[in-house]
Amino acid sequence: MAGIGRFRNDAALERYMRAYEALAASWSVPTQTVDVPTSFGPTHVHRWGSGSRTPIVLLHPIGGSGLYWRDVAAQFGSDRVVYAPDTIGTAGRSVQTAPLRREADFAVWLDEVLDGLGVERAHVVGYSHGAWHAGAVALHDASRLDSVTLIEPGGVFVKPSWRVLVKMLSFGMRGKSDENMRRIAEWLTPGVRLDDLETAYAKEALSYRMKIGWARLLTDEEIRSITVATLVIFGAETIVADPEAAVRRLAEHFPEAETEIYPEVGHGILNQIPEQVTRRVLEFVQRHDRLMSSPE
Repeated sequence: MAGIGRFRNDAALERYMRAYEALAASWSVPTQTVDVPTSFGPTHVHRWGSGSRTPIVLLHPIGGSGLYWRDVAAQFGSDRVVYAPDTIGTAGRSVQTAPLRREADFAVWLDEVLDGLGVERAHVVGYSHGAWHAGAVALHDASRLDSVTLIEPGGVFVKPSWRVLVKMLSFGMRGKSDENMRRIAEWLTPGVRLDDLETAYAKEALSYRMKIGWARLLTDEEIRSITVATLVIFGAETIVADPEAAVRRLAEHFPEAETEIYPEVGHGILNQIPEQVTRRVLEFVQRHDRLMSSPE
């Protein structure tokens, strides 16, 4: 994992920032932003919503940023403050200045972000690559978490298919032409169609050279050691994991965890059935709220 992520060159960074700002301007809910200093570099955080319940922190998938949550922002911020950081070491307005040398550093990073935001406790929700980051926090330091939700966590509870990994590598080698971007989306998230702003953003995000690594399979002992309230969500047709096998493994080693497999949807579950997923997540976090006063 050691290394510092960066864009390929200044021109790539400039193109990305133009796409980033265009996507940010399309949000339908009022948001604020703040840059929080951390040991790994300044972290850019989007903030919206209001209310006295425990805040939610949303961790985005690879190729995304805090802007990923645009289409479900209103739902998540209906009764509480929501924070969506651009995860350090990924494409976004955060700037990595020091390597994350071990998985536990994700927990250190998030703890420092919460300190900078003045947040005492939080629910953490991660999607895809962000689910790995959220799971790392739950595993290594959940002392400030009321709950954790992992949506489509590939490679965390069951090994990914080698065929899937080879195909992802193949797509990556073909570059970021419009045709290749379309094929990637159709394969990874069938039934999901990105709009022009999202497509332009996703293309430019590919110029970021990420050094934070990839999800790893948790051991049985690690799964048993998780104590924070946990919800794991899959689409039944996902290609990033075997949902049934993941749920069986959780039932064996972490029976307290709640699980949900939605039929007829895949890895793009948040785009395909956003209302069902956000409703399930919010019902879960409301049952696990401890803090009833949060920053407005």
